[in-house]
Amino acid sequence: MSSGSEVVGFPEPVQISVSRSRGLTIQWRDGHRSEYPLRYLRDRCPCATCSQTRSGADPSPFPMFQPALRLINAEPVGRYALRLQWSDGHNTGIYSWEYLRSICPCQECSGRTD
Repeated sequence: MSSGSEVVGFPEPVQISVSRSRGLTIQWRDGHRSEYPLRYLRDRCPCATCSQTRSGADPSPFPMFQPALRLINAEPVGRYALRLQWSDGHNTGIYSWEYLRSICPCQECSGRTD
């Protein structure tokens, strides 16, 4: 039987660890553990601007120098998400628990067999 705060089928974290230089680690209520490197999270920012950019033009063949990406802040948004603030000034992405679980990069979730 689920607790009153958990919606059936909705992923719920029980522990979140934030490393400003490495990324997020989330321990989920169902026992699963997800580790998200910084670049992985930044590249998958769910905000409208980033989503639109990902579906648009090809990346430049001449990438500009970019300083090391760092996480400046992670703050809760209600009981359903995190807002991440990045060293590149971006801070409009709201990463819901459902979205984070859907982009879990682990071998089990991504379906890789290597």
